[in-house]
Amino acid sequence: MFTVALCHPLAYADEPPISVAELMSQWAHVNYELQDDNQEQAFEALMGAAKDYTHKFPQDAEGHIWAGIIYSSFAGAKGGLGALGLAKQAKQELEHAIRLDGSALQGSAYTSLGTLYAQVPGWPIGFGDDDKAKELLQKSLQINPEGIDVNYFYAQFLYDEREYKEAKTYLLKAQAAPPRLARPLADKYRQQEISTLLAKVERKLRR
Repeated sequence: MFTVALCHPLAYADEPPISVAELMSQWAHVNYELQDDNQEQAFEALMGAAKDYTHKFPQDAEGHIWAGIIYSSFAGAKGGLGALGLAKQAKQELEHAIRLDGSALQGSAYTSLGTLYAQVPGWPIGFGDDDKAKELLQKSLQINPEGIDVNYFYAQFLYDEREYKEAKTYLLKAQAAPPRLARPLADKYRQQEISTLLAKVERKLRR
């Protein structure tokens, strides 16, 4: 559950900001376990906490990565053209993280930015670009070839490109990824997403 401070960002004036580990933990709860208005309000509060962290620690690439993830996740939850502003903010945060340290969190900025490029509409509506998405996701795979997230999101990209056999290869790698001790909730729900997508891939391959 959220603390009073997280619900009221101004309470941070005389307190230390939320840590990256707390941003990570709260994101999993908000992204996977909340819905509708509760989720929207919680994302708004979490964005405020992420802004507070990056303001106080502007050179911490990990903070900018999680700010980008929070913005992009909220954009995905909102959907529609109204989410484009959030996606653009996510892009700025992730690009800044890469400038600071592209290897931070095992290349997670590349994973998240590549996924954004894959999911956002292309010109003239948005900045989406499948070629750029593939380039960024492959860069992340070079940094963290066994990672659960990058293998899942690259598989999702390949599925959308109708490259089902290759998508299955990366889904199986994601499924076999070692558990992240600090992220049990995220791993639980990511494995569910992997199983769901793998079932869709198998149906495509049987046709």
